[in-house]
Amino acid sequence: MNVVIVESAAKAKTINKYLGSGYKVIASYGHVRDLPAKNGSVEPDNDFAMHWDVDSKSQKIMREIADAVKSADKLILATDPDREGEAISWHILEILNQKKVIKKNLEIERVAFNAITKQSILAALKEPRKIDQPLVQAYLARRALDYLVGFTLSPVLWRKLPGSRSAGRVQSVALRLICDREAEIEAFRTDEYWTIEAQLSTAKNEDVRARLVAIDGTTLKKLDIKDEASATAIKAAIENQSFRIASVDKKATKRNPYAPFTTSTLQMDASRKLGFSAKQTMQVAQRLYEGVDIGGETVGLITYMRTDGVQIVPEAVGHIRDMITAEYGKQYTPFAREYKSKAKNAQEAHEAIRPTDPRRTPDIVRKHLDKDQAALYDLVWKRTIASQMASADIEQTTADIAVQGRDGKAYGLRANGSVVTFDGFLKVYEEGHDDRVLTIPKGKDDPAADGDEDSRRLPPLSAGDTLKDKQIDADQHFTQPPPRFSEATLVKRMEELGIGRPSTYASTMAVLVDRDYVKIDKKRLVPEDKGRLVIAFLESFFARYVEYDFTADLELKLDLISNNELEWKDVLRDFWRDFTGAVGEIKDLRVGEVLDALNEMLGPHVFPAKEDGSDPRACPKCGTGLLSLKISGQYGAFIGCGNYPECRFTRQLSQTGANGDAALDGKILGYNDDGVAVTLRTGRFGPYVQLGEAEGDEKPKRSSLPKGVDAATLDFERALQLLSLPREVGLHPETATPITAGLGRYGPFILHDGTYANVENIEEVFSIGLNRAVTLLAEKRAGGGKSRFQRAAATVLKDLGEHPTEGGKIQVLSGKYGPYVSHNKVNATVPKAKDPTNLTVDEALALIAERIEKGGGKSARKSKAAAKSKPSKTPKAAKSSEASDEKPAKKPAVKKPAEPKAPAKKAAAKKTAKSKVS
Repeated sequence: MNVVIVESAAKAKTINKYLGSGYKVIASYGHVRDLPAKNGSVEPDNDFAMHWDVDSKSQKIMREIADAVKSADKLILATDPDREGEAISWHILEILNQKKVIKKNLEIERVAFNAITKQSILAALKEPRKIDQPLVQAYLARRALDYLVGFTLSPVLWRKLPGSRSAGRVQSVALRLICDREAEIEAFRTDEYWTIEAQLSTAKNEDVRARLVAIDGTTLKKLDIKDEASATAIKAAIENQSFRIASVDKKATKRNPYAPFTTSTLQMDASRKLGFSAKQTMQVAQRLYEGVDIGGETVGLITYMRTDGVQIVPEAVGHIRDMITAEYGKQYTPFAREYKSKAKNAQEAHEAIRPTDPRRTPDIVRKHLDKDQAALYDLVWKRTIASQMASADIEQTTADIAVQGRDGKAYGLRANGSVVTFDGFLKVYEEGHDDRVLTIPKGKDDPAADGDEDSRRLPPLSAGDTLKDKQIDADQHFTQPPPRFSEATLVKRMEELGIGRPSTYASTMAVLVDRDYVKIDKKRLVPEDKGRLVIAFLESFFARYVEYDFTADLELKLDLISNNELEWKDVLRDFWRDFTGAVGEIKDLRVGEVLDALNEMLGPHVFPAKEDGSDPRACPKCGTGLLSLKISGQYGAFIGCGNYPECRFTRQLSQTGANGDAALDGKILGYNDDGVAVTLRTGRFGPYVQLGEAEGDEKPKRSSLPKGVDAATLDFERALQLLSLPREVGLHPETATPITAGLGRYGPFILHDGTYANVENIEEVFSIGLNRAVTLLAEKRAGGGKSRFQRAAATVLKDLGEHPTEGGKIQVLSGKYGPYVSHNKVNATVPKAKDPTNLTVDEALALIAERIEKGGGKSARKSKAAAKSKPSKTPKAAKSSEASDEKPAKKPAVKKPAEPKAPAKKAAAKKTAKSKVS
């Protein structure tokens, strides 16, 4: 019996069918061990010894693998063909050696295949090799670097910047990219400019649209026409004048097809065209790679999806070219194209992402796939086919037009156009665009495009022809700031800089969103104040470690380790020496010094300039204090007055309204009948309205703005309504005691004799009558109404049907704390980066399994309760229960962080499966 180890159950099932009864295929379910999240997992003072833990789930898997290996003739390690896959094979072999189940005569082979097809797997089995030790060492170096950065920087952040979550080697640099772009946008100053466009017509009344490009022989720059007066004068000078074509230039150009997909380009195009997040793209691609059921047979539809290679093996190129010839004709099949990666630090070891069989067209497989799978497969198939097709032939035409103005000046206009004379690869595929849409006509009979001016069709023109003006337009424009990054453009920029790897892009962005450093708004990445604080701190005190070239240089060194050109521990020693020195320099830094540095760096963001030119840091309440960043362990960062406690003015970190305009804290909305000012304020918990000012110890009346009310559009009348709360609805007919309506922590409510009842919305607080209030209170007292403390019924967002093995509904619901998946009383949170309405059954099952593993669900709670109720004289039984699959996730104890140094080795070892790498 030969034992084959792969990473996923789906892959194991498919491969088992291909190999037959002489093989037993077992899934490792990814990594079988990892560095535990605690100090001492990597020991720099002990030659970077690494201590690994095997969790309870992986222990069960490793027992199954070990039992199978004991009686095996051959062990075949067939994990994924990348650095992570190599590491998993190495970990499995290390554990088996520690268990002493490897017989002396046992053959051990490492095989790698790029596609899950019978042909690819059988071919891989004929070319076995040993585990690639340099590749494993590159993995060990990467894992140690990530651990050392995270477990050294994060405690410094917690101590110096309370409320921060973590820092990481790649995630912090990606966050800096997003924050730097936001700073560019904030610093951008808009310039006004004007353009002159003429709608002209030929003698045959054919339209020609031209733009003014020169005056008296001087080429105009973008901002040369600065105001309406200048534009109007030019328009008046050329209107109803004689326009003559000075020259016509025609040029034939070619547009070449794009290279096949790599991980990053797939994520980019899936984001642009399908609206997928990077994480969603990888999840769908994983399912297409591992295989789907087509006519009773499980078939892998695409090759391995974590790659930065753009080449395709010759035999696959041959199949693609045959497909193009058969489907589109010989004119679309030129010479076989070869591609080279342009990405910085790219590794060319793996194939590009392509269909395993190009004859499986999207139309053929669509009925076997879900909506997301079909859309992504369509993208991969078309890009691959297009990559081997002929170039598109485009004829570009430029016509220069002269007109003598009434003011005696010579004006030059230019009309551009292009026509696709042979569509070539454009017949199949065109890449999406990040921030604009370029429309190109598909043939010479197509109507002119409206998008890009170079893509318009021009009628036949000749030098010397005269044109008549139908209309002259003077249009106002304003320069625009650079756009925020989308996931696609961020991945593109990270790849250009050599930051991260194909396998890390999706997880990096997911971490930034999950830790509230970044939010996604209209598919754009917007830094949260917490993220900007972290980056400002790191740039102020650890600038070297968030520099783009430093991170890219580390990636290059890891690649050199993979190629056996660099010793991995030498890289770690060099890094650790400099890194600990940088950490040591700030160990005595006071929080006040940190805040001074952050005030300076974040000044334009948290203290925006005022229109009247006054000091933006002057306290609007006392007038003498200086506003500054404040740090609270409970509330995080906020702005407070330097005269505290005499002045207790506070507000949120940033004061940016929905339209990007700075909100005025203390803005006067109006005066009540007594002449007292009603003002709009911003506190650490958000905007509120206030009546008057504090007098001595007496606080003024205040009301928070309810959810859904925009501070930027709040008017005086609504502010008075809010300040009037709570209001008396009337006297209860049974008790003659008052019923009041108000706005509380849990939303709008009515109250009578200690009984609260929720009302639908804030409007009902102002409009509810006595009869309706009495009815709601009666329902509440009878048990039919909702308490203000009761959880609202969850809304079903998507029904995923029955569980495939256990039965019972799987549903995606919206709860108080966000969307979650539910099955059989097990609830699992849907990650922030994932659209809950697009969740698939496979993704839901994975989330539920992960939740159960961490101790979620009814069975886990019972297990925990049972363990607690065991008599104290049976500690072994209790310990056994805790180590089972139902062990609740244990939160690590929070300790006061020590000053940064080499992570200390624990005095006592924990009773779990462990090992060390030295």
